[in-house]
Amino acid sequence: MASPQTPPLGFGIVGIGLIADFHAQAIAGLAGCRLVGVCGRSQEKADAFARKHQVGFATTDLEALLALPGLDVVCVATPSGAHLEPALAAARAGKHIVIEKPIEITLPRIDALLEASRHSKVKVLPIFQARYGEGARRIKSALLAGRFGRLVLASAYVKWHRSAAYYEKSWHGTQALDGGGALINQAIHAVDLLQWFMGMPTDVFCWSTRRVHTAIEVEDTATATLRFAGGALGTIEATTAAFPGWARKIEICGDGGSVILEDDHLVRWDFRQPQPEDAAIAAAPTDATMRSGASAPGSISHHGHQRQMQNLVDSIRTNARLEVDGPEARKAVALILALYESARTHLPVQLGPPPA
Repeated sequence: MASPQTPPLGFGIVGIGLIADFHAQAIAGLAGCRLVGVCGRSQEKADAFARKHQVGFATTDLEALLALPGLDVVCVATPSGAHLEPALAAARAGKHIVIEKPIEITLPRIDALLEASRHSKVKVLPIFQARYGEGARRIKSALLAGRFGRLVLASAYVKWHRSAAYYEKSWHGTQALDGGGALINQAIHAVDLLQWFMGMPTDVFCWSTRRVHTAIEVEDTATATLRFAGGALGTIEATTAAFPGWARKIEICGDGGSVILEDDHLVRWDFRQPQPEDAAIAAAPTDATMRSGASAPGSISHHGHQRQMQNLVDSIRTNARLEVDGPEARKAVALILALYESARTHLPVQLGPPPA
């Protein structure tokens, strides 16, 4: 926590689309931090965003933002396939970086970003706010404690709805800027949670298609099967074509216990060997601050972003460990790109050594 003598950390935002609002709200909730400037492609829109969030500096010139006195951290909220260039500029300027998911859309671009951050000795915080939900953290703790016994199945379901208007005249649904469709954009948080819980799979197989949004360049629906290093199997189902859109669901099943997580609410918490805290966990109310955007991208909350950004602030102030760093965020993209390769070739793809 910053002391009264500690100067505030200054944040800037590059890219002022929908997700930038959540970054601004998160920054406003961080003690000892303030939003000092924003940068967008349109001066008119940058000015409007600055007025909305009571920011004194708005520009279309990234270098002008990076030269702003008191700027310490840059939030990159541009389209997914345009994260690298502003992140490189921020790293060269010695600014720490918050970067929306996915960290980038190809592994070479991710690796270039991470190398630049290492060279400049700046911190990179990729946004994976779903890991900061209480339900997700309880599952992770139970896995580390061995409560599931022998893991059997692990599944992620993202059956969401996006309208045709979401894709029209937008970078969404394009290969160049989205990098893919339902998997890399909407399902990536579920994919990240699945690999955080289970580790990276060793083998994957995927089918993808366009069932409803046929005008886009990428998939609106995909299914995949996974095999993990310990021998457990898994599945991923993702779509943006399912009306009206249901909560993101993760299921982890073992011979010692099984759980179901919907958004961040534990709807099932069943273990062979009960613990004193189990009844309270099973009865805990849904945390509305960690809702996902099942029916509309703007229906999420800024609280997960704020919790994760607090980790960056703590890391800057006290050198605390970043819980999600660049190499960690690279894993979800590597997994999704393997799924895309499988869907393209109609063949299994191996990510690591086969299980013993």
